[in-house]
Amino acid sequence: MTNLLPEMAEIWQQTLNWQPTVQQKAQFQKLYELILEANRQLNLTRITDPQEFWEKHLWDSLRGIAPLLLSANFSPAYPALIDIGTGAGFPGIPVTITVPNCTITLLDSTRKKITFLDNILNELALTNAKTLVGRAEEIGQHPQHRLAYDIALIRAVGAASVCAEYTLPLLKQGGLAIIYRGNWTEDETTALQNAVNQLGGVIESIEQFTTPLSHSIRHCVYLRKVANTPANFPRPIGVPTQKPL
Repeated sequence: MTNLLPEMAEIWQQTLNWQPTVQQKAQFQKLYELILEANRQLNLTRITDPQEFWEKHLWDSLRGIAPLLLSANFSPAYPALIDIGTGAGFPGIPVTITVPNCTITLLDSTRKKITFLDNILNELALTNAKTLVGRAEEIGQHPQHRLAYDIALIRAVGAASVCAEYTLPLLKQGGLAIIYRGNWTEDETTALQNAVNQLGGVIESIEQFTTPLSHSIRHCVYLRKVANTPANFPRPIGVPTQKPL
């Protein structure tokens, strides 16, 4: 018995104004099967039901970037992305499958997860992604990665001000950080505003939306980098989470 992902062609079209090609559908399905298989050893995700996987991993991953990358006039034409704390590869792998003209770096501090993702990239023949083992605090101070990316994605990682400290140093001037969130409050906006001011960014928009199947409320917070991030950010490992800005 294979677990088949639902097609959802209409929902893709209505919500994202996009539909996966036959090849992309096959890659999504293969990704799902590989995750189910590896889940036994690695505990990658609690979400294993096909409908739930489609909504919470595939659709949710793409909802954050769809308005940007799936529109024809996105600039630059070949954006460089980084997915921080990618875990089982979300949102990074669905984005890699969907936007073949981007290059994406999948960053995680757990070597086992990165080994698993290397296997996925190989199995799905995804040549536009690469993996990186490391902590966001170290990578953000690394000359090869600091100021290197057009877009930084971060999902399910810590407080929003921590996410800002992890993402903004990695972005080029004018780059965009996308923080994926469930609930969101005014207080979080205030706290984030203070952090972003210190990091050379602005809150460009906060989007609320409802997931198409379970009708849960989700948010995406978009931060634009408008000035240089001071050299002392990100602070050393552990400090951003212990002492958020």
